[in-house]
Amino acid sequence: MQQTQQPHEARAVARYVRITPTKARLVIDLVRGKPVPEAMQLLRFLPNRAAPIIRKVVQSAAANALDRFDLDPEELVITKCYVDQGPSMKRIRPRAMGRAYRILKRTSHITVVVGERTQAQRKRGK
Repeated sequence: MQQTQQPHEARAVARYVRITPTKARLVIDLVRGKPVPEAMQLLRFLPNRAAPIIRKVVQSAAANALDRFDLDPEELVITKCYVDQGPSMKRIRPRAMGRAYRILKRTSHITVVVGERTQAQRKRGK
């Protein structure tokens, strides 16, 4: 039985982030599969509120790869990234005639996994 060598992967997770998962997914979908320097540049100029949060998570994952496996951050690519829903904080909004509407303050768990670029990606320039 032949064993395949697993590429070095480092991950970073931001949990209980006070942003809705739907809005965070809009940004995370833009950086999936991109090289880390390109993703950092893209996130720097995005107007979305989730962009600086996700940028910090990508930066942390790249730092973890450098620390654990001594990988060059310029040669890393975002292999996996996803946003899971965290717990929701329940609040109420007073309404007319003594009623109260429930408001959900949603939270997110943001996960980013970075790994080495493959030979094919290097040849294509990605």
